[in-house]
Amino acid sequence: MDSFKSFLVAKKAVPEKRIPYYVNWVRRFQDTIGKGPDDPFTDDEVRQFLKGMELHHEEWQVKQAKEALDLYRYYRRQFLQDRPAEDGDNLKAWQEMGRELVRLLRLKHRALSTEKTYLSWVRDFYRFVKGIPPQTLDGGHVVAYLSHLAVEKRVSASTQHQAFNALLFLYRHVLEKDIGNLQEMVRAKRVRRLPVVLSRQEVLRLLDQLEGMTRLMAELTYGCGLRVSECIRLRVKDIDFERGAVIVRAGKGDKDRMTVLPESLKPRLREHLDTVREIYERDRAAGADGVSLPDALERKYPHAGKEWPWQWVFPSRDLSADPRTKIIRRHHVHLNTLQKAVKTAAQKAGIEKRVTVHTLRHSFATHLLEQGYDIRTIQELLGHSHVQTTMIYTHVATRNKLGVRSPLDI
Repeated sequence: MDSFKSFLVAKKAVPEKRIPYYVNWVRRFQDTIGKGPDDPFTDDEVRQFLKGMELHHEEWQVKQAKEALDLYRYYRRQFLQDRPAEDGDNLKAWQEMGRELVRLLRLKHRALSTEKTYLSWVRDFYRFVKGIPPQTLDGGHVVAYLSHLAVEKRVSASTQHQAFNALLFLYRHVLEKDIGNLQEMVRAKRVRRLPVVLSRQEVLRLLDQLEGMTRLMAELTYGCGLRVSECIRLRVKDIDFERGAVIVRAGKGDKDRMTVLPESLKPRLREHLDTVREIYERDRAAGADGVSLPDALERKYPHAGKEWPWQWVFPSRDLSADPRTKIIRRHHVHLNTLQKAVKTAAQKAGIEKRVTVHTLRHSFATHLLEQGYDIRTIQELLGHSHVQTTMIYTHVATRNKLGVRSPLDI
């Protein structure tokens, strides 16, 4: 047990003051099943031990004991057993598997960002398992890798979940294998963080430091509650001036939604689109290829990419090669354009908070809540699947503090 205790200390897997309790749970488990520190144990023995604990212990103690045994299992797997040596002969098999992963992601119309993210996780998984033959992969490798992320890399719960999604897609659609039971996986700590929110005055100070297209993009992001990817991918047809609405197509989770178009932005947005129209007409006169279309629309409507409604609201300055088809065409602006502009503007405005483009979306939701709009309406405008996600803004909205004043101010 001393080596397991040293492992917990070195990895900072749990708060130091709790380490004796974690070691004690493992000792009690070994005493219960009648095995020594070096003896193997089964998942069924762990389940029976925890089930027995439920009769005489609090729920939090059972949960802590399970976490202790998960960590102990990970410790034994990583440090008490030999790991397979890397075999360079399997590199081609992994490369072929990566190509098949990309093919299936595109067949299922996943975003380019998803494609890059999943490939990145699969490459890291390859390094972790030391390139063993793909056909020998099983659920145990996934458990070991995800536990490694939690214990060694100390990633967040959302990052661990992202890695899990990538490997789940790999196993289901490429390897055609069941990923198995993940109950013994060490889970990353889920910590709720309050979003950074700007006051209305801070938003105005930030916008005053922007100009031209980046200002209009920032104003739309704040005024409509958009994600940065949603803002840069807006098309002309998505702006409904008559109804005062913006249609977000294929947002997070591949969902469409409608949000509000600020009345104050309509004149400037019309002027901006007049400028975009001039760029569009120059491209048509030069015979440039049309903009890319989602999913299979490019095959169904081969000339739609050259039609005005499908053009980007915020087109890039120059033509460039499509990252997938390699066709030279005009794309939307890169998301770094707005991200860098907002970061610089926040510094110039003297805002002493960590400001990103997403901060404007947080501020949109919080300010609506402070104005008295109900949480369900805000949920729909933001495109959240669950109202619990939207509820986080109740913790930062000043109107929801029940009028409480600090005793120092009384």
